[in-house]
Amino acid sequence: MNLLKSISLKHLALTASLFFSIGIGQLFAQNQTPFYTSETNEVVDAIMAKMTMEEKLAQIVGTRLKFVMENGKFSSEKAKEHMPFGIGHFCQFSSGLTLSPEELRDLVRDVQHFLMTETDLKIPAIFHEEAITGFATQGATTFPQQIGMGCTWNPELISKNTASTTKNMRAAGATFALSPMLDLSRTAHWNRLEESYGEDAYLTSRLGVAFVKGLQGDDFRTGVAATVKHFAGYGTSNNDTKELYEEYLMPHEACIKIGGAKSVMPSYGVYRSLPVVANPTMLDQMLRKEIGFDGLVVSDYFAVNKIYKGYKQAPSSMVAGAMALNAGVDIELSSPEAYPLLPEAIEKGLVTEKEINQAVKRSLTMKAKLGLLDKNPQIGQDGSLNFDPPENRKLAYESASQSIVLLKNNGILPLKKNIKKIALVGPNAATVHCLLGDYTYQSMISFWHSTEFDPENPKLITLKEGLETKLGSAVEILHERGCDWSAPLESTIDNSGLGDDRLSKLKLLTIKGLPQPDLENAIKISKESDVIIAAVGENLYLCGEGRERKGIRLPGAQEAFVEKLLATGKPVILVMFGGRQQLVSKFEDKCAAIVQAWFPGEEGGNAIADILVGNVNPSGKLCVTYPKDESKNEINYKRGYSEDNQPQYPFGYGLSYTNYKYSNLKVQSSANITDERFTVEFNIKNTGDRTGTEIVQLYVSPKESNSTLLPIQLKGFQRVELKPGEQKKVIFKISPEQFAQYINNKWIINPEKIEVLIGASSTDLRLKGEIDLNGTKKVLENGRSVFFSVNK
Repeated sequence: MNLLKSISLKHLALTASLFFSIGIGQLFAQNQTPFYTSETNEVVDAIMAKMTMEEKLAQIVGTRLKFVMENGKFSSEKAKEHMPFGIGHFCQFSSGLTLSPEELRDLVRDVQHFLMTETDLKIPAIFHEEAITGFATQGATTFPQQIGMGCTWNPELISKNTASTTKNMRAAGATFALSPMLDLSRTAHWNRLEESYGEDAYLTSRLGVAFVKGLQGDDFRTGVAATVKHFAGYGTSNNDTKELYEEYLMPHEACIKIGGAKSVMPSYGVYRSLPVVANPTMLDQMLRKEIGFDGLVVSDYFAVNKIYKGYKQAPSSMVAGAMALNAGVDIELSSPEAYPLLPEAIEKGLVTEKEINQAVKRSLTMKAKLGLLDKNPQIGQDGSLNFDPPENRKLAYESASQSIVLLKNNGILPLKKNIKKIALVGPNAATVHCLLGDYTYQSMISFWHSTEFDPENPKLITLKEGLETKLGSAVEILHERGCDWSAPLESTIDNSGLGDDRLSKLKLLTIKGLPQPDLENAIKISKESDVIIAAVGENLYLCGEGRERKGIRLPGAQEAFVEKLLATGKPVILVMFGGRQQLVSKFEDKCAAIVQAWFPGEEGGNAIADILVGNVNPSGKLCVTYPKDESKNEINYKRGYSEDNQPQYPFGYGLSYTNYKYSNLKVQSSANITDERFTVEFNIKNTGDRTGTEIVQLYVSPKESNSTLLPIQLKGFQRVELKPGEQKKVIFKISPEQFAQYINNKWIINPEKIEVLIGASSTDLRLKGEIDLNGTKKVLENGRSVFFSVNK
């Protein structure tokens, strides 16, 4: 129901300033560093004491560099006209430009110099950018898409990656990132699944915390502020309160309480009929009062005005701005449409200056924490800059190698020494466009700005290049595309308000300079070869925000192409690129091997080639369930897979070139709810002849039929590297608080019998034990604060 049909503007203001008391009271996370300190308060309060309303409003909006540039250069005249009172943020400042690192830094310095010398308050702006796969700017290291990083199950590696991103961003003068994305993704049909860490709350929380800690470092003055998004439940149709609290809020809560995140972005979604960006239940009650978040809330781009133009929940931009501000959104991004109208909202009684001051204080406090309000703030790094140094490329290679999942192997991999001729076919065999996930620099500038990117800056390694490097002259590689990605164009965009056809432009960029695919030649060289490597799947224009596909089969004619390759009788190794699971059920049994490569980033070609030839033993495990059909029903392994609807591959699944034996499980027979931790230990042994890394997984399941716990839940994991014949002991320390449930608006731990399951996936469970969690039901008055097991 449209609220505006039943309530007056005055009542609308009151509705937007209140919230529903459905939660558990304010949570205070003892391990959080407070957003406000006496030092920042003193600096910020002194500034605010002399601010005019125009200057206050300028600090709670964002803008784009294009408005202060002319002929590719900063224009002080345009700046005087566009931001006479300063500005809060410059939005996605680098992803639409083709500048060298030094040119980008100097542009940022020019803008900041203007703000610090030509405006009365002399306040620098926050320059923010996307950082999900590295700093989204020309020449910067491009890591695998986040869905691939989810399959690494490697928090330490993710922290290293984001720490390298921080160095690049700070060198350019950027201090703030609109990453990571923490949405739980439970259907391959969602076009933004690729940005997520998959379907599981525990895994997403562990990896999200690692991302935030690596990006922010130990000090905001030298780190980059992370923005956790999208709060909360974006990309799902789930409306169950218990699951919302236990699952969808968990990654955000962990990143705030453990990771120290001080910036949150609400989703474009709707909760209880009200857009999240205007929803005080979510942003005030859940986020601030219950989770205890004390930082900055920034809107997603155009989300505030969408309350009016999209959701039709406000009669004007002015009212939309009042609703968002009252709900708790501090900054309107990316361009000021609603917040500049807040003075009018004050006159109409829809908002007070107190709410504006609160948002301004948070905006300025973030700037103070980042060092931007210091007497002589450090803007960028002097000297020549390299955004893709060798140590970064090594991280990109390690990330790609660990993200790749071997889904099937009949023994053909690694490739045998007697193979002399390979047919390398498919639309993704020799292109860079299958390496790049959404919100990489390359994707952003080509999709959003219809501008060609330079595949040499940074150097993007195709599969063909990787194989040629790894195999040398000993093996002949015959290459032919064989088919296009998708013809006709198999995706659509919602271009309301954009008025262009970016997908068609992007497709032209992806095929620029390529010959027409030759199906006959692809079949011919396949018949002549010892083995066929078919590189198929998606690319930039088939997956990502704003790009909607009709289904999740291999796009266009690719499925039929694979069937023609299989008909040759030669072994087919299927290498699938993309941002989601794509159906292989039609021919899975006929393929010799299937490799899920995702969007593997700049070193993708080298990493895939090393796995195919055996230089690297694959270790990736699925962070999503792989479906067998095109059903749009959400999949959650935690509810169990029914006998008549088994997945193609389950959550946690992934093959290796060696074998592992699990043994000697020891679980405490009982523990009290009040205990700090209880211990689970077992042995893992490499029984094969290759060094490998096994991702051991600890799940729990309720033993009692009346339990309200989910049927199975991941509660621990560890990467264990083992040489041939080597055995190691793995120890997990589990907290009873990891069994906390949200029931009747309270966090509680119930006494019950719990089955402990150790395995190689959510269905390949090798060891089973049981613990009696006893005592009296415990209510967590301050909410949950322990989320993870401890590895020993």
